[in-house]
Amino acid sequence: MRPSFLLVLTIVLASSCQLPNVELTGSADGLIPLPAFLEVDSTAAGLQVPSATWNWQVETTWNDQSAFWKTWLPGQPDDDGAHLVVEKIEGVPAEGYQLRIAATDGVWIGASDEIGVFRALTTLRQLLPVEMELSSEGQRFILPALEIQDAPRFEHRGLLLDCCRHFMEPAFVMHMIDQLALHKMNVLHWHVTEDQGWRVPIEAYPNLEKVGAWREEKTGEQHGGVYTKDEIRAIVSYASDRCVTVIPEIELPGHSRAAIAAYPWLSCTGDTLPVPNDWGVFKDIYCAGQDTTFRFLEAVLDEVMELFPSEYIHIGGDEAPKVRWDACPKCQRRMEEEGLHDSHELQSWFISKVGSYLEAHSRKLIGWDEILEGGLPDGATVQSWRGMEGGLAAVAAGRNAIMSPTSHCYFDYPLSATDLEEVYAFEPVPENLEGSGRILGGECNMWTEHAPQDIVESKIFPRMLAMAEVLWSPKVLRDFEGFQSRKLLHDQRLIAWGVDSGLESDPLNATWDKGSDVFGVEVQVEAALDRIEGDVIFTPLSSHLTPSHHELGSRIFVKGEGMLEAVLTRDGRPLRDAVLLPVAGHIGVHSDASIGHSLSPYYPGGGEGGLADGRLGSIDFRDGCWQATQSENMSITLALPQKIQLDSLSMQCYRYQDAWIFLPQTLVFGWSVDGVKWEESRIDLHTYSGSHVLSPTDAQDIVRIACAVDASARFIRMEAVNPGACPDWHDAASSPSWMFLDELVVHGQ
Repeated sequence: MRPSFLLVLTIVLASSCQLPNVELTGSADGLIPLPAFLEVDSTAAGLQVPSATWNWQVETTWNDQSAFWKTWLPGQPDDDGAHLVVEKIEGVPAEGYQLRIAATDGVWIGASDEIGVFRALTTLRQLLPVEMELSSEGQRFILPALEIQDAPRFEHRGLLLDCCRHFMEPAFVMHMIDQLALHKMNVLHWHVTEDQGWRVPIEAYPNLEKVGAWREEKTGEQHGGVYTKDEIRAIVSYASDRCVTVIPEIELPGHSRAAIAAYPWLSCTGDTLPVPNDWGVFKDIYCAGQDTTFRFLEAVLDEVMELFPSEYIHIGGDEAPKVRWDACPKCQRRMEEEGLHDSHELQSWFISKVGSYLEAHSRKLIGWDEILEGGLPDGATVQSWRGMEGGLAAVAAGRNAIMSPTSHCYFDYPLSATDLEEVYAFEPVPENLEGSGRILGGECNMWTEHAPQDIVESKIFPRMLAMAEVLWSPKVLRDFEGFQSRKLLHDQRLIAWGVDSGLESDPLNATWDKGSDVFGVEVQVEAALDRIEGDVIFTPLSSHLTPSHHELGSRIFVKGEGMLEAVLTRDGRPLRDAVLLPVAGHIGVHSDASIGHSLSPYYPGGGEGGLADGRLGSIDFRDGCWQATQSENMSITLALPQKIQLDSLSMQCYRYQDAWIFLPQTLVFGWSVDGVKWEESRIDLHTYSGSHVLSPTDAQDIVRIACAVDASARFIRMEAVNPGACPDWHDAASSPSWMFLDELVVHGQ
């Protein structure tokens, strides 16, 4: 949070509400999401609302709901207040509404269901002056004369909140439910079981709470927590009042290490394992060959269904390595008994068995797109995350789909990967969609491996505003420039609601040019957002070079390696973190480059010249600097602008085995005067690092591989040899490994 700014703004807004002689004006200019039809009559007189009071006249069949509606809308009920008529009408789509405001008639709302009324009241709330969110007592204001006809484009508009990797307090979960409702989102996909923590109490299996809910961090501290049943019921009820459905996710058969830590007999091996304190995909999953596994899951689901009345239960189904099943006699016997050909069909059988149990209890199953593998279980809805293909396949098979591809919907990704404009460009309905199934809608996913509660909201916002509009408003109205204008006004409302909103994109643009000196790189760092100010500091690695300070926007010549650090403010307020740009000013920057590997669509790392552009990658392998391949060697050849005397060649490599990223087996550096005759230095990383590159380590780091060279050359090349499949000890054993490289750094004189 930025408490100092929030306090100042709160005081300013609250003070304005204490001035009874000041008449405030509402506006439709900051509505998010945009209504399907909005017409403001600027020539007509607006509606005067005296002392923020409403004379409610509600359809009698909705009297039960009206008590909460009167608390949702700022202002007090009063027979002398502005008329607010709520009428039941036919022909309005589900969740849809009509809203009219006129000076003589007051506010009129028409809807065919109570959810539509709530959506209309939410729109009306956004039409009020923002000061009403802080204090409405005694305040008079005017609302514009207008007409709105509105209904959602999609029926499923959700946010996934992962409370397993990092526990979230119940009050925070409720705060997020408020924000969903205020932006016409209607699903909280609550991720409550995972490898790193189990968050739902199950009376039949108390060790899930005693053991599975807690992990020992690498610092020695305990992290975890479990929601009581009363807390869960309160959250579900709180959401229901706000027309938000809470769908729990109970992960199976994979992502189940917390349950296995509590009850080791659930796994194929029966080994005693801790609740993991690292991330990734683990090979120990629920055993599919023993009936006790399903008795456990049925007991869990019984208690989950008692707590969550949602039509759907999400069962995960993703990232379940089959290595244990392939070696498990019980699982192999199960496959033989059921006539299954491989472990993929065994997973389909597993999911189908759980789906049948849910169906017998009048519930429906949602699973991640891996449930397509081995055959899609009857009645299942697919949540497509690995691109759009899962949704296409589901609809083609006559099933429904929820779209949340990593390309647009993963809010744990940095802004460099998925910014506000990228989210706003999301189109849930793929091209060439064929089949009798339907796209139900979409979700934005907030995974929390690297996001404790105190930063989660700043990653969700403002990106969730874009997702709310994508899923609610007609596609034909999509206009990013108009959305940005409305967002600027809406930001004040977020502050009033206590939202810790982050930035809409990376605050800076940096360009990296060769410059006039062959021995370095010229960097220009400019503001990418309005109202950004600050300075850039260059701190060299070498003690022989002096740190330098530069104004934002100036061109900075960098010779050697170091760090550019931008300390920024927006509207005079310091940003949460400084922006760090590792840089290498070397001879090879922007030399003619050719690569011998195919670019990954997920990690292109700057394209053909990305391995020699002067940018060094950070510890975040999604920062756009890292270039990666899977099951493929990587190579690059540089033609330098002139022959130079070499001092050293080096390459940065990323290591994060939990994410299947291994060091190369071998690096081969080469240099040549004419590009025909080459000299080479071959570095076996088994020897270089002191251990086999496939030996286990929990490190997540950057490894610089360098060789000294005393020779003249004009051509440079490097080849990195892929180490092969993930080794037997790995949780993704036999799966293809990744190799991430950054910059071929050429130093000389």
